[in-house]
Amino acid sequence: MHMRSPEDRASAHNHARALSDDRQRIDKWLWHARIVRTRGAAAALAASGHVRINGARVLAPAKPVRAGDVVTVALDRRVRVLKVTGFAVRRGSADLAQALYADLAPAIAAGTGKEERPSPNAQREPGAGRPTKQERRAIDRFTGGQE
Repeated sequence: MHMRSPEDRASAHNHARALSDDRQRIDKWLWHARIVRTRGAAAALAASGHVRINGARVLAPAKPVRAGDVVTVALDRRVRVLKVTGFAVRRGSADLAQALYADLAPAIAAGTGKEERPSPNAQREPGAGRPTKQERRAIDRFTGGQE
């Protein structure tokens, strides 16, 4: 049995870490970037095929992601398109997590969390759409309250 000195072990650890600084498993990256809440959920998301790296579907949570890759994630009827800008050794705060990616999706309205789109009411003609409460009461009075 070969015994390694502490210096050899530290050297091997630093070498392995240097190799992993340019890439990371997709499940770990999704978890560190706070796209999902748990590492298990990140692994399940990747294994289910709801994640793409540079347009190619990911079917294994161990698929490596590199800086500059474009990751597309389908979550709860919402698609997020993210460009990988960095990696983290451990999961940190939300501010640190946002530094790991650049969001390539359409602009989000500040404070609302929703995409900036014109309101559907702004495009509706007067009298079109659902009646207001006042209009419903007028209809009830006109029809005698029976439908």
